[in-house]
Amino acid sequence: MDNNNQSNSLTDGTGGLNRRKFIESAGLGILAVTAIGELASCTSSAQNLPSQYPKTMADTIRIKLPPRDAETEQKEAPLPAIVEPQKRIGFAIVGLGSLALGEIMPAFGACKFAKPVALVSGSPDKAGKVAKQYGIAEKNIYNYQNFDQIKNNPEIDAVYIVLPNGMHEEFVIRAAKAGKHVLCEKPMANTSAEARRMIKACKDAGKKLMIAYRIQYEPHNRLAMQWARDKHFGKIKMIDLVNTQNIGEPGQWRLNKKLAGGGSLPDIGLYCLNTARFILGEEPESVMASIYSTPGDVRFKEVEETVQWQMNFPAGAMVSASTSYGVHKSRRYRCYGDNGGWFGLDSAFDYHRLRMEASQAQGKLETRMSPDMGEKNQFAIELDHMAQCIMENKEPYTPGEEGLQDQIIMEAIYESARTGKVVKLERITKTDAFRGQAPKED
Repeated sequence: MDNNNQSNSLTDGTGGLNRRKFIESAGLGILAVTAIGELASCTSSAQNLPSQYPKTMADTIRIKLPPRDAETEQKEAPLPAIVEPQKRIGFAIVGLGSLALGEIMPAFGACKFAKPVALVSGSPDKAGKVAKQYGIAEKNIYNYQNFDQIKNNPEIDAVYIVLPNGMHEEFVIRAAKAGKHVLCEKPMANTSAEARRMIKACKDAGKKLMIAYRIQYEPHNRLAMQWARDKHFGKIKMIDLVNTQNIGEPGQWRLNKKLAGGGSLPDIGLYCLNTARFILGEEPESVMASIYSTPGDVRFKEVEETVQWQMNFPAGAMVSASTSYGVHKSRRYRCYGDNGGWFGLDSAFDYHRLRMEASQAQGKLETRMSPDMGEKNQFAIELDHMAQCIMENKEPYTPGEEGLQDQIIMEAIYESARTGKVVKLERITKTDAFRGQAPKED
């Protein structure tokens, strides 16, 4: 799941998680929320078209207008090239928590190639309300017990798994067996063994599996990646990353080991890990870590509070990362080069209002910069990338193998913290070893 807090409706009346109700109401379960997303301007039905109408990028409609500003001004992005709604890739959203309702469903209004066509939820009342908001047919509402029936619905091309981490494996495998492509929230799974089974299930079914690493598609983070690889400020020698928040409600699923897999590391620390790998294009050779949880804090009976770790990369970069569930929110990183400059983002991992910053020595001056590429909806970008990959039969930029690699490294971080020793990782020399074809730039 992404780094946001979901409200918990399936409780025992004291704020604690009621496992029996959780399982009975949703198979493996899903926590319900009351938040309802905004209306997005997206149609959901395949109107007046055969159910198996081929959806391709050849259907893209482009409009071009003459330039408005002088050549000296910042260049405007081209107008979006859009596929008409009935020819877009249809997604079933699996799990209607705060991330799905607050970010993902509204994001379809900014999509060019994707649309919502179905919902999967343990709460019929909530699913019905959301369906009315987004014009989704009542027949396209499923629960966790009849989920497999999506195989009989040709409107559904892909599913977006937005469930607690411990449920990802089951529903990715069930979706693949139902013949649907899969976009899965991060972390990919609770263990590397689960991740491997998910990859195999999708490959066996001939379906695509993409992990929702939205940071790798966001423009400012992509600029940071390009600066690092181009040595814009020299060779990157150090990266410092922080992602923290002060988590509440002890009964929520994120503090349940079975459902979350861990604490701050897989939920929000994963951003530090994956962003460092993305920026450098390399894989770490070793990790050294420590973990601390405040004694007596009921929130951390099952999962860890704070993790700090270091990673050494083949080209010489040293990465320091910190994550915590017990301090005020901070989401930032900074990359330090050896040729008069540094750059990074603060805030780096939020959904909106990301701010890039940089500093460069220029003779007697130290110049501070705040590059601004404009804001784009991160969820719309990743949904459209998945849709394009389906239309063009291409490997997603962040496939299952990318998620598996993070699981392997997180397991090494836990091992290092447990043993107090450096843990060596497999040496991988290929750049972007686990990524597919890069997303298309506007």
